[in-house]
Amino acid sequence: MLELRDITAGYARNAPVVRNASLTVAPGEAVGLLGPSGCGKSTLARVAALLHRPDSGTLLLDGEPVRRWRHRAPRELRTAFGVVFQQPRLSADPRLPLADLIAEPLRATGEGKAAAERLAALTTTVGLTPDLLSRRPHEVSDGQLQRACLARALALRPRWLVCDEMTAMLDASTTAALVAAVEHYRRSTGAGLLAVGHDHVLIHRWCDRTVHWKAPSS
Repeated sequence: MLELRDITAGYARNAPVVRNASLTVAPGEAVGLLGPSGCGKSTLARVAALLHRPDSGTLLLDGEPVRRWRHRAPRELRTAFGVVFQQPRLSADPRLPLADLIAEPLRATGEGKAAAERLAALTTTVGLTPDLLSRRPHEVSDGQLQRACLARALALRPRWLVCDEMTAMLDASTTAALVAAVEHYRRSTGAGLLAVGHDHVLIHRWCDRTVHWKAPSS
């Protein structure tokens, strides 16, 4: 179980963008986090994925409180999460061909020997053709790059997926393909999902339940 209890978080002292927030995601469950831009839902998602330390509150994973964040967190916690962000060009190293981009987590965790086998499976899962793997981010479309970013997020077989506006910049067919890839992964692994967005139709269709989020009152 992934549990956030009374989380307050922000980026400046005395100016939280999330205040006293609580949220749970069970293994295998898809939870949608809906809300307008600026309401703090992306910050809460970053807290959930251990990418942003909250000012107060508790994050529990399988009943155990998390005490360290980002690179200070134990490896088994860091690799339990796969994250896909809204803007793939801001989260992808422009120097790397897509094959290296996808395999980056494997090499960083000492699993480089498994990269070739995992790469083939991952590219099939997300719908990337082999001819694209040698191209760099500026040589592919936003949709193709986001497919690569999703493959990268799945590379270490995470137990939890956080998709923060993953499809906001994509066309309908690419959106459908990426959602289908996430659902295939969830069905085959039992991973939990936190899907952040503002598209009510997509989130309601995609997720088992939906949490409507508002900006904290001052």
